[in-house]
Amino acid sequence: MTAPIRDCYNLPGYWDLAFSDETIPEADFLEAVAAQFSPRSVESVLELGCGGGRQTLEMSKRGYSVTAIELNPTCVKWTQRRVDRSQCPADVRCGDMSDFQLSKPFDLAHCLVNTFRHLISEQAARRHLQCVAAALKPRGLYILGFHLLPPDAAEIDCERWTIRKGKTRVTTTIRVLNFSRRRRLETVRFSLKVTTPHRIIRTATDHSLRIYRADQFRSLLRSVPEFELIGVYDFCYELAQPLQLNNILGDAVFVLRRK
Repeated sequence: MTAPIRDCYNLPGYWDLAFSDETIPEADFLEAVAAQFSPRSVESVLELGCGGGRQTLEMSKRGYSVTAIELNPTCVKWTQRRVDRSQCPADVRCGDMSDFQLSKPFDLAHCLVNTFRHLISEQAARRHLQCVAAALKPRGLYILGFHLLPPDAAEIDCERWTIRKGKTRVTTTIRVLNFSRRRRLETVRFSLKVTTPHRIIRTATDHSLRIYRADQFRSLLRSVPEFELIGVYDFCYELAQPLQLNNILGDAVFVLRRK
């Protein structure tokens, strides 16, 4: 039996499963960054764009006080149910990551795996950074991960991988459909094929993502003086191997510190 096509973000459990291999390396990196760069013991963590909650749950299990913000109501409900079942408390809220205010400041915030590029205007990206800065304690840390586009990178690309859990198999395909360096936008199709013993589910969703070269991200950071850039890494999450923010870098993870 084949189920009808639907938005992949409305299937947060399968969407999170597709990226589940990254959960432990990401969480280990967050803790390593906290240990090396935070002036205080990190106790409170803010996650922006939590999706199905895989990192929300992991950081909560590790003993942190976690608040997560997510725009999609289905993801919020799913994540809250996961948190409740795990008995690891976390505050999961439905909200816009470019327009939010929180009543308490945090030691550390993070937004990984390209979620930031869903903010398709310079104004929205700047507001996001300003909101995060306002939500952090002085010298608090923000770990931001997304893909940069080197000038010589291929404009049309396709990536595919498969994750298995028990008798469930999820194949993810990410394909660039169109691309404009001038407008700094690309249209990307996210597709999932979920195979279980009883059915096949197919999803396909097109999203616009903002494009960043290294110099364009530097320019954005200069417009938000609340932050300073203190470290650059890639998706290997190796803290002992810092990198340079230049045109060679593609998979980028930035450590920002609130001044």
